[in-house]
Amino acid sequence: YSTDFEVHRNWLAITHNLPLSQWYYEATSEWTLDYPPFFAWFEYVLSHIAKYFDPKMLVIENLNYTSRATIFFQRFSVICTDILFIYAVRECCRCVNGKRAAKDILEKPTFILAALLLWNFGLLIVDHIHFQYNGFLFGLMLLSVARLCQKRYLEGAFLFAVLLHFKHIYVYVAPAYGIYLLRSYCFTANNADRSLKWRSFSLLHVTLLGLIVCLVSALSLGPFIVLGQLPQVISRLFPFKRGLCHAYWAPNFWALYNAMDKALTIFGLKCNLLDPTKIPKASMTGGLVQEFQHTVLPSVTPLATLICTFISILPSVFCLWFKPQGPRGFLQCLVLCALSSFMFGWHVHEKAILLAILPLSLLSVQRAKDAGIYLILTTTGHFSLFPLLFTSPELPIKILLMLLFTVYSFSSLKSLFRRERPLLNWPETLYLIQLVPLEIFCEIIFPLTPWKRHFPFVPLLLTSVYCALGVTYAWLKLYLSVLTERIPARQKAE
Repeated sequence: YSTDFEVHRNWLAITHNLPLSQWYYEATSEWTLDYPPFFAWFEYVLSHIAKYFDPKMLVIENLNYTSRATIFFQRFSVICTDILFIYAVRECCRCVNGKRAAKDILEKPTFILAALLLWNFGLLIVDHIHFQYNGFLFGLMLLSVARLCQKRYLEGAFLFAVLLHFKHIYVYVAPAYGIYLLRSYCFTANNADRSLKWRSFSLLHVTLLGLIVCLVSALSLGPFIVLGQLPQVISRLFPFKRGLCHAYWAPNFWALYNAMDKALTIFGLKCNLLDPTKIPKASMTGGLVQEFQHTVLPSVTPLATLICTFISILPSVFCLWFKPQGPRGFLQCLVLCALSSFMFGWHVHEKAILLAILPLSLLSVQRAKDAGIYLILTTTGHFSLFPLLFTSPELPIKILLMLLFTVYSFSSLKSLFRRERPLLNWPETLYLIQLVPLEIFCEIIFPLTPWKRHFPFVPLLLTSVYCALGVTYAWLKLYLSVLTERIPARQKAE
C-alpha cells in the first residue's frame, strides 16, 4: 500500500481524538497534518463514520495500522466523494459548444469531454490505486470553472475560495481566477461598447468578492487565529525544508536542472576538475525528501523558485487582462498558471501535473491546436505517474489503463477534428513513441542488470527527465499559441 493510506489514517486519528488546538502540533507520526483547516474538518467528519468500520484505525499510536475494514473504508470514502466530481463534469459539459457536426453521440464534443475527465488515467490511479482524495477537490475546481463560464461569478468565487482552504496547492491557479473576476465581473460594460476602455469599475462587485474571500478565510483560519496558532498552521502548510524536489523528481524544469548538474559533476570528476571530498553528502538522487546542495550549478532557494514562477505566469495574466477571450481566455490562463507553477515551483509533486491536464481537457474538444497540446501533455504527464505504482502486480494494470485511455484520447480527438490539420507533427509523434522503449528498459531490462544494485534511481531519473522534455515542450507551445493568437472581433466584446 502507498504511504498515503497511513497519512490519512493518522489524520483521521488526530482530528477524532485531539482538540482543535492540538491538530497542527501533534507529531507522533512523521505524517503530520499539513493540509488547510477545511480538509482537517473533512477528516474529522470521516472519522465519525470510520469508527463503525474499525475503531482501531483511530488510535493515534497505531502507526502503519492496516486492516481490511480500514482499507475498505478509505477506498469507499474516495468513491463516495467522487460524486461531486461527476456533477462538476456534467456542468462543464454544459459549457462546451456541442454544435460541431457529429455522426453519432460518441463523436460529440460533450461526450468526448465527459470521457476524458471521468476516465482520466492519472486521476484514476492516483485516487483509486495509489489512494488520495483528489477527485472531489478537482470537482470543486471544475465546478467553479463551470460557474464562471456560466457567468455565475459569485458562486465560482465562493467555490474556489472554499477549494483553497481544502488544499492550498490550488493557489497555483489563483492569479487566473483573480484577474478574470476583476476583468469580467468588477468592470461592468456601458451600453453597447464592452471594451475595457469604456467599462466602469463596480465597487459593489469588488466588495462582494472581498466579503466572500474574507468570510471563507475567517471560517477556516479564524479559530486558529483566536488560538494564536496561525504561524504554526502556515509552517505546516509550507514546509520549505523538504527540499527543491520530491523524492521522485516531478518532470519539470528542476528535473532538467538537476540532471544537468549531475552530468556536469560526473564529467568534472572524470576530468579531475572537481575534488571528490568536496562533493555535497546529501545526494539529490538518494530518493529521500531532504534539502541538498547542487555541486556545479548554483543551488536553488525557495525565493528563487518563487521569482521564476512569478515571472513565468506574468505573460498569461497579461494576456487575460489585455486580450480577453471570455471563458476560453480564462481557461488558457488557468492552464498556463498551473503549468508554470509546476515547472518552477518548490518541492512540486509529480501528481500536480493533473492540475493542468484536467482543465486543458475543456480546451482540447474545442480547437485542434489545443487538442494536439493536450495529447502531448497528457501522454507524458500520465507516463510520469508510473513510478507511483511500482509493484509487479500493478505493472500490467497501469500499462493497460494507460493504453486504453491514450488510444481513446487519440482516436476520439482525431475523429472530432478529422477535417482539420493533423493533431501532431512527426517529431512530436516520434517523441511519444519513444516512451514505449523507455518503459521496457525501466521496468524489464534495467532490473535484470547489475546497475540496479548500485544505481537504483536511474529508472526514475530517466522517466522524469524524458517526461520533463515533453511537459516543457507542451508548456512552451501553449504559451506561444496564446501569445500569438488573434482575437475575433465578436470575442473582444465578451
